Amino acid sequence: MRVVIVGCGRVGATLAAQLAAENHDVRVVDRRPAAEQLLPTGFPGAFHVGNGFGRAVLEAAGIEHADAFAAVTSADNTNIVSARTAKETYRVPIVLARVHDPRRADIYQGLGIPAVSSVRWAVSRIHQMLLHRHLTPELTFGNGETLLVRSELPPYLAGRPVTEFDVDGEIRVVEITRAGRSLMPAHGLPAEPGDLVTFAVAATALGRLRGFLDKELGT
Repeated sequence: MRVVIVGCGRVGATLAAQLAAENHDVRVVDRRPAAEQLLPTGFPGAFHVGNGFGRAVLEAAGIEHADAFAAVTSADNTNIVSARTAKETYRVPIVLARVHDPRRADIYQGLGIPAVSSVRWAVSRIHQMLLHRHLTPELTFGNGETLLVRSELPPYLAGRPVTEFDVDGEIRVVEITRAGRSLMPAHGLPAEPGDLVTFAVAATALGRLRGFLDKELGT
């Protein structure tokens, strides 16, 4: 993908380095020339100096042919304007933005722009790790409302169809690793001892999942 990132602070620079390491075409925009120093030595992408909502610098960064755009500066107003420009003017297929004030997340939602709130995400992540330490999320979506978690099934669940573990709108089994091989759970597939199961779970249902997995184990 060609990805344009506006903001080369710690978040932007880390994201750019990771995407570049995955062989994506990465273009970074920041109004501070010195911000380029945060990029790793030998960074294969391009760095452009300018405001993230300025058409000249965005076009120089190749936004007209971009597959994705991320606005991750330290200023919410800049992120909102940059993201709107990418979405509405240049029709970039994937547009994401960082929001520092969680109260502004509704603005992004109203514009159809997925937003990552640093505060909301951090609180959600810490809460999950404190209360559900053996259900550490592998991946989170949105602002942490939905998660992927993996857990080895307790022995008492062996023999039961894995589809019985689903709770509509809250918990769903999406993958099983068995004897080192991954498989999609077919209807009626029985659980086996040692199965490592991946659940998609609503953050509000983590306690329910934990109770289900801990049942009869005395933990």
